[in-house]
Amino acid sequence: MPPATMPHTEPLPELPRLPRRLRAAAPTWTETTDVCVIGSGVAGLTCALNLRRAGFHVTVVTKVRIDDGSTRWAQGGVAAVLDPLDTPESHARDTQIAGVGLCDPAAVDVTVTEGPARIADLIHLGTEFDRHPDGSLQLTREGGHRARRIVHAGGDATGAEIQRALHAAVLRDPWIRIIEHAMVLDLLTDARGHAAGVSLHILGEGVEHGVGGVEARAVVLATGGLGQIYQSTTNPSVSIGDGVALALRAGATVTDLEFVQFHPTALFLEGIGGDRQPLITEAIRGEGAHLRDFSGDRFMVGAHELAELAPRDVVAKAATARMRAEGRPHVWLDARHLGKEMLETRFPTVTSSCRELGIDPVVDMIPVAPAAHYSSGGVRTDLFGRTSVPGLYAAGEAACTGLHGANRLASNSLLEALVFAQRIADDLAERKPSPGVAEAPEGEGDVCSTTSRAPIQEAMTAGAGVLRSESSLEATAASLTALGDNVSGRPRPATWEATNLLTVASAVTAAAHRRRETRGSHWREDHPDAEAAWLGHLSLSISSDGELDTTWEPIA
Repeated sequence: MPPATMPHTEPLPELPRLPRRLRAAAPTWTETTDVCVIGSGVAGLTCALNLRRAGFHVTVVTKVRIDDGSTRWAQGGVAAVLDPLDTPESHARDTQIAGVGLCDPAAVDVTVTEGPARIADLIHLGTEFDRHPDGSLQLTREGGHRARRIVHAGGDATGAEIQRALHAAVLRDPWIRIIEHAMVLDLLTDARGHAAGVSLHILGEGVEHGVGGVEARAVVLATGGLGQIYQSTTNPSVSIGDGVALALRAGATVTDLEFVQFHPTALFLEGIGGDRQPLITEAIRGEGAHLRDFSGDRFMVGAHELAELAPRDVVAKAATARMRAEGRPHVWLDARHLGKEMLETRFPTVTSSCRELGIDPVVDMIPVAPAAHYSSGGVRTDLFGRTSVPGLYAAGEAACTGLHGANRLASNSLLEALVFAQRIADDLAERKPSPGVAEAPEGEGDVCSTTSRAPIQEAMTAGAGVLRSESSLEATAASLTALGDNVSGRPRPATWEATNLLTVASAVTAAAHRRRETRGSHWREDHPDAEAAWLGHLSLSISSDGELDTTWEPIA
């Protein structure tokens, strides 16, 4: 069958030539395991526990400590059909509406169908979700959901509670090896081209430090998001898209990277930047909080039938447009009418965080503005988490399973991680991959100077953020190309991170430039409408000479 014709085929703007390997010192140590899991959030730790139940020895590699990362900051909860009056079909319909025609129906079906069992698994591990006095689970609503199906913990501390339970379970298992403060560099492959482990760099003193390798039968990427390619993000400082960059260098396909979701209500404070923006959970709007402009008007009323509970892209765009019109850096979230008891009991994290910063939600409106929050795209996988590289799997935000389409439905992210972490373990248990012999990587490329990180973030925010156009994206591409020439003579963690940041930013810019329409969380000001010709997926890969190639897969 001939390749599908892309609706728009003019060449991409010039972008940096990207390395196929990171330049690094020769490995000084190696260890062996069955499966190497990269990342220690809900996807990584759940996958590790499921793999142990399947009889595998597991090594978990994490860039920071095992309990750092994005999961513990998740406030809202996990979406699943747990109310007898709710149905998987209703959950699927809400997911597909948010995804604006690009959700994979099969991925949606397995997620909403298997989701309740994965919640039960978390409860069995010891996760303590909030309950009513009669013992039943408390369920709430969030944007885009037409039913109460969000389970939560500690009011608005769901991620922290899930991370606590998973962390405790992992530490109880002596056959899960944990390597903290380690940055994964590149995929190792065997003579067959199958994943055979990873090279990594451990920070610190002792026998096992510096550049080494973990050889394994399979590798699972659960590295989280890529929000740090922007100046303002709810993601922690380590979320720079390491997994996407590694997969691209390894020859894997990434898909839907243009769909970066901006959370509409990150706490706005002057001077915050370069780290995680405090998040004001969507659940507070689910309980009745209002968005207002500087005139006091509820600008979401009349903009969408669900008003403040519209899908996140709709709210983020409306807030950004209102900020532009008023010349203001933020809008207001008004929760005062919810009352002191509701705010302190249901939203203790939001309330205490705001008060620490001099804002009391009981009497003050909260300044909020959109910030990069979640990538609906990532490393392309099938329904069992398999990527286009044999033996390489991906789960969580690093993956593109097809569930989210053009825009993630609120609280579907933790659910997706749980469901596909189980499916990866099931697939590996059935396949029982044989170990291969890792071969020395071929070729090395330059690494970016550490001074490139802030300019990359500035260029992406200016031209590839909430609002995009052909001219803004071409300006971003020009800036990234110039930064690609700013190389460092010393390979080390900061230069590897800058190189990954440049790789991911270039891929997002390429995808956003290609898609000449507005759909979901991708908003092109010069193409403001969704177009039927663009009903499909853009995939990217790195060619042998370091250029980004794009392919088009229409939806029949």
